Amino acid sequence: MDVSQLDRILLTGAAVLLVAIIAVRLSGRLGLPSLLIYLAMGLMLGESGVGIQFEDAEIAHALGFAALVIILIEGGLTTRWNEVRPVMPIGIVLATVGVAVSVGVVACFAHFVLGFDWQISILLGAVTSPTDAAAVFSVLRRVPIRPRIRGMLEAESGLNDAPTVLLVTLVSTGGFKEHGLPYFAGLVVYELVIGAVFGLLVGWAAIGLIRRVALGSAGLYPLAIVALCFLSYAGGTVLLHVSGFAAVYVTSLVLGRAELPHRLATRSFVDGIAWLAQIGLFVMLGLLASPGRIRLNDVLLALVIGIAVTVVGRFAAVTLSVSWFRVPWREQTFIGWAGLRGAVPIVLATIPLAENVPQADRVFDVVFVLVLVFTLLQGPSLPWLAKRLGVLDDNAAHEVDIDVAPLESLGADMLQVMIPSESRLSGVEIGELRLPPGVSVSLVIREKRAFVPESRSVLRAGDAVLVVAPSAVREQTIRRLRAVSRAGRLAGWFGERGREQQ
Repeated sequence: MDVSQLDRILLTGAAVLLVAIIAVRLSGRLGLPSLLIYLAMGLMLGESGVGIQFEDAEIAHALGFAALVIILIEGGLTTRWNEVRPVMPIGIVLATVGVAVSVGVVACFAHFVLGFDWQISILLGAVTSPTDAAAVFSVLRRVPIRPRIRGMLEAESGLNDAPTVLLVTLVSTGGFKEHGLPYFAGLVVYELVIGAVFGLLVGWAAIGLIRRVALGSAGLYPLAIVALCFLSYAGGTVLLHVSGFAAVYVTSLVLGRAELPHRLATRSFVDGIAWLAQIGLFVMLGLLASPGRIRLNDVLLALVIGIAVTVVGRFAAVTLSVSWFRVPWREQTFIGWAGLRGAVPIVLATIPLAENVPQADRVFDVVFVLVLVFTLLQGPSLPWLAKRLGVLDDNAAHEVDIDVAPLESLGADMLQVMIPSESRLSGVEIGELRLPPGVSVSLVIREKRAFVPESRSVLRAGDAVLVVAPSAVREQTIRRLRAVSRAGRLAGWFGERGREQQ
């Protein structure tokens, strides 16, 4: 490759990226998931459009897994632990038992009704059953549903990649037929449990390392955190031969819960690279697809299988998984319909392509059409369905974003607090915050004007507040600020004491 070729690639890549960024705004106005626009861009650039040839399933498989790791890192780092922790058992059951039920329903339907052999039938079930982390994280965080429901769906989408990747790989390579169901079930339990434990240990070690090592620049902290998450993924797969997806998601959850230096900068950084990963992933998968190869029979087959997995398999999986936890039927209905599928099924479909499984190209085409059609149906309908089922959180107040910058020479930390529009910090006087002794609210920035507040100064939505706290009471200060953001100036009174301790 010479310099001129590299320049053309950079020009094309920059243009695609800019169009994709603009498409985010367009998709929000139209109420469509942005992944559909990215896939369409890939199709237009591919063999049926501009003519770019991309047919290497092995490269697509490898790049797809790398993008999924980045998306899981972003999802874990930005997930609210206080929402996920109470429903983590439900998420685990949905990601294991629920996936097994869905795979079984779709595989039996494909074999007994559609006439596929067992290998293709199981592949169709395994590829289409997992929910997509990118779709769930991006769509549901724009719909103000109850935290309990959002926590279930986010935990499920973060954990269900691991068993399905393992199943698709074993079926594609013939390992499932050779060893049988008991071996697969034991392998899934081993990989998930040991992978999660490894991810937990890496997360704890990473917290201690980042808090103790003073890096030379604020920009190095996000890089260090992302590198540690990738270390968790690669260490789990290479050293222990366990699920790297489970390891990296647990590590990112642990790091996302911790109050680390420059937290906001880290979240902004991972949010940006996650968008880049999603754009690159969906455009690449659009390039890999061959619209000219898709026949009417494939479209009809995608619709039939989509109905089977979305209406029958998904709702059966949800009912059998969450009924034990006494989840109300309205929440079950929403969870069933909100099982969004995006890049994950298409990436999983590249595994049999890379292994040269017979009819793998047809499986890929069917899954591609299925994802396009049912994402278009499900994504835009979620706000309406949430309202009809009464699962919206009408009193939701966004928590404040708090960034921490260490002041090591003073034994203190500077907290940068951003007050969002729905926070109940708005209207609260500085003196009513009742912060721990020694904590000082040193500066308020409002509409590009900075002033030193007094005890009677009133905070407003949109303010940026700088708080200096001794390191010993930093966590207590953060908890107090978040409690007031949720419950207002009376946080800590009238039953709010428990919430303040979260």
